[in-house]
Amino acid sequence: MKQSQLFTRTSKEAPADAESANAKYLVQAGFVDQLTAGVYTYLPLGLRVLRKIQNIVREEIDAIGGQEILMPGLTPKKVWEDTGRWDSIDVLFRLEGAGNKEYALAATAEDIVTPLIKQFAQSYKDFPVLVYQISDKFRNELRAKSGILRGREFNMKDLYSFHLTQEGFDEFYEVAKGAYLKVYERCGLQAIVTKASGGDFTKKFSHEFQVETEAGEDTIYIDKETGEASNKEVVEEADWDNTDKYEIKKTIEVGNIFPLESRFSNAIDFKVPDENDHQTEIIMGSYGIGPSRVMGSIVEVMHDDRGIIWPKSVAPFAVHLISLSSKTDQKKIDGEAERIYKELTKSRVEVLWDDRADVSAGAKFADSDLIGIPLRLVVSDKTLDQDSVEWKERASTEMEMVGLGDIKAKVEDWAQA
Repeated sequence: MKQSQLFTRTSKEAPADAESANAKYLVQAGFVDQLTAGVYTYLPLGLRVLRKIQNIVREEIDAIGGQEILMPGLTPKKVWEDTGRWDSIDVLFRLEGAGNKEYALAATAEDIVTPLIKQFAQSYKDFPVLVYQISDKFRNELRAKSGILRGREFNMKDLYSFHLTQEGFDEFYEVAKGAYLKVYERCGLQAIVTKASGGDFTKKFSHEFQVETEAGEDTIYIDKETGEASNKEVVEEADWDNTDKYEIKKTIEVGNIFPLESRFSNAIDFKVPDENDHQTEIIMGSYGIGPSRVMGSIVEVMHDDRGIIWPKSVAPFAVHLISLSSKTDQKKIDGEAERIYKELTKSRVEVLWDDRADVSAGAKFADSDLIGIPLRLVVSDKTLDQDSVEWKERASTEMEMVGLGDIKAKVEDWAQA
């Protein structure tokens, strides 16, 4: 894509109310635009990143047997009444439609997915059932904060599993845990599996996936003897400052998995006959990853004072090609840049070409650092005098000259590494 055709622009000034790195840089670099508190438009660069994260999630969940569906965001009051949650979820957006019928915007999907599966899974032979969706959720948060980390509208992948035995559920729970770790690794994040309370659904423990950062809003405790991580809720209050026993870290939660037991299936009398024709309760699990939250977390962990540092796997483009103004032969510079652009694009390397004619070299470099594309290639009078292109990776301070005839092969090797 040519940057001159990108309708969005970077900004020299960070949003006045930006409290976090992702709130600052994603807006400033033109990835998202804030419509109102906790509600964002994903602009072309931001949508490319979000979709790449979604695709990583989709690939890993498909690999463990998940079947993708898409459920409505507008939901009738009855499904929430059936599970006893119409009045108990304090962040539920409630609204009235035609004919005085009441609805809610989906804040979560247990109440919707359980009756859906009940329609189709009517025999023990139909289990286990593993379904997931990637969709927007809506929560009437009292105070939306930290950019896209905690919004009133956000993107979520929610997977639900349905089992006839505790053993079957336990086995899949561990499989899902492994799949989640693969997702985060592919997104460039080192997630820590963290024990958490079971919340409202079970007396058992659940698990969160936490990423270490000084900007984190959570605190986790890693037992120095066992290596087991726990969140603050499952640590004795007397040990909250016990640095002899625990390594204490600031973190951001990027996902969670937890047992639902038969809380939602029993609420709608969802049982099936087993092979001996005995009615069997359905055991459920819930597994959530917020692609938009992962995106914000990546920025929190991977940035410097100049901007974002995207990992290759989710960057909006792999290469930021910059052609500078010439003092002698602009056609030569533009022609060589266009040749590289077409050559790399033909090789399926994603390239953003900063071809803007009225922007100084300093401004182009500042925009490149702010946007954070992993590899920067510069074509200028200086580089062409050496029949070369300047090569610099965003995460490095080192620069080198690469011959014009070598650039395609070197970029292809780099992209695959």
